[in-house]
Amino acid sequence: MNGLKTIPQHFLAQVRQGPPNKVALRQKEFGIWREFTWQESYEQVRDFALGLIVLGLQRGDHLCSIGDNDRQYLWGFVAMQAVGAAGVGMYTDAIPSEMSYIINHSDATFALAKDQEQCDKFLELKDEVPNIKKVIYWDDKGLWSYDDDWLISFEEVQVLGAELAQKEPDRFETEIALGQADDSALICYTSGTTGLPKGVVLTHENLLTVAAMAFEVDPRYDTDNHVSFMPMGWIAEPVFGIVPHCYQGMIMNFPEEPETVRQNIREIAPQNLFYGARLWDQLVGQVQVQIEESTRLNKKLYETFLPVGYKVADKKFNKEPIGLGLKLAYTLGDLLVFAPLRNQLGLSNVRGAYTAGAVLSPDHIRFYHALGINLKQIYGSTEVCGGVTVHRDGDIKFASVGVPYPGVEIRTSDDGELLIAGATVMKEYHKNPEATAKDILVDEDGRRWFRTGDAGYIDDDGHVIFQDRVKNMLRLANGEVFSPQFIEGRLKFSPYVKDVMAVGGEDKDYVTALIVMDFGNVGNWAERRGLGYTTFIDLSQKPEVYDLVQQAVADVNENLPPNGRIRRFVLMHKEFDADEEEMTRSRKLKRSVLFDKYSDIITGMYNGADRVDVRATVQYQDGSTSVVETAVKIASLY
Repeated sequence: MNGLKTIPQHFLAQVRQGPPNKVALRQKEFGIWREFTWQESYEQVRDFALGLIVLGLQRGDHLCSIGDNDRQYLWGFVAMQAVGAAGVGMYTDAIPSEMSYIINHSDATFALAKDQEQCDKFLELKDEVPNIKKVIYWDDKGLWSYDDDWLISFEEVQVLGAELAQKEPDRFETEIALGQADDSALICYTSGTTGLPKGVVLTHENLLTVAAMAFEVDPRYDTDNHVSFMPMGWIAEPVFGIVPHCYQGMIMNFPEEPETVRQNIREIAPQNLFYGARLWDQLVGQVQVQIEESTRLNKKLYETFLPVGYKVADKKFNKEPIGLGLKLAYTLGDLLVFAPLRNQLGLSNVRGAYTAGAVLSPDHIRFYHALGINLKQIYGSTEVCGGVTVHRDGDIKFASVGVPYPGVEIRTSDDGELLIAGATVMKEYHKNPEATAKDILVDEDGRRWFRTGDAGYIDDDGHVIFQDRVKNMLRLANGEVFSPQFIEGRLKFSPYVKDVMAVGGEDKDYVTALIVMDFGNVGNWAERRGLGYTTFIDLSQKPEVYDLVQQAVADVNENLPPNGRIRRFVLMHKEFDADEEEMTRSRKLKRSVLFDKYSDIITGMYNGADRVDVRATVQYQDGSTSVVETAVKIASLY
């Protein structure tokens, strides 16, 4: 890494090596993409960093941040690290109680908040977060009348920093030079699926190492564009966006609003794109629905050439030759179908598309490759800086999560748990030595192995096969072992299924499922058929909708062993909701919560009931709500 030890040192190197007018980032505002050069970014970062010093930030402090992906978030992230602090990201939609836990547990002394909404949360928490000296906001809309000196604007901090820069012109570079590879750079909180979130402490060496490994496999260039939209509270955006920006000079692009991300991605057409598995799932559904609603000619072209795409994809990854006739057919299909679809998705320039966070169905990966999209699975966790395996070009196994990065070691324990070693393994869990000792094993050679908690194995070709969380692998009373996550991923290939929780256990003879329909897609399907409905509950319990989803369940069952198939399911009367703690903010199921909350429904599926009575809150189009009692139907396949 050329002797550079920290992310800000790499940032400074990018500023110095390029021409002054070289574009570092863009942000869309009022319909126009504004460009900022590396020199402009340098001045913004310098003034904010020095302003933090004036306010009292100390080397080794922690600064928490919450807000949409904006240039100020990036500048603040680099600035705090430049003066020796570590960042603590929070999800934008975090509620005050969630924020309070992270702020206090992380020992944050300053906060960076986007706007009035986030500042209001902090003001509500003011007495609960006594260590926060200042809350710094960067969007002052709605804050003009606020009179609380606890709040200070981003620009005001920069004014303080500019004054210090005038007095000490070398101070910024001196602070950056003090940084060391083992300094804490980021505290990223886990999703907390089984308890309180843990603060994963990652060093500059951790983050820069994973970037170097990733670029050895899939090079990035300073002309590449990255669209920054993944939640800053998740490990993915810092690792996939901010670090490559500083390390390799990749251009950052910030959407105008969270609601315009898809359109902005299409405008930028990035060379690399990272979506969580859930977003890739949604795109498949959207493509299928758009084709269904398209003209008869477009439907016919899609139906004609998609099988051609599948044949080409299968031959590529089976390393079989593609005959001339098939090549010509695919070229025609690409012109008429695949290229226009890629353009609609903003993927016209993509060299590599990536997915992580949950295992994507093999059917989904195959589908994207049929469209000519080089989609690769990444596997890892926050504790190892996000991703440590990835598919290689020309070596993609749909059922695997790829091959380890160079320098990463992966093995399995005696009970089938995946263990990971290498320079990307976290420093520790913040203020939790017991959990650190439990999850980090040190072998006789001094190597630190992270216990992933995932069940899997490595095949003869070096591919890592992820099965499920060790604790989630279930055995039925009939002796069959099954993976709920595998079943859930396959079911979500249907555009009409949004979420699923598969249920089974040693006291149960078969698998059942709680299925949440995709209200938008099912609603469109119903309207095209003249099927009237009033609410989510009403639509979900229509016999026609049950028939629609039952066909998707039957299709999945064809690829499961007979003793491990779904025999009964319900269509839920409501969506799973993070605000009700039914899932995390990154949309991972909280299984124990769901199991307890919907125990009556689950019991009904196993005791032969045809329906279960439930109470539910209904929200109408005018915003009013009411509590209703309704019956949820239980469907049987066998």
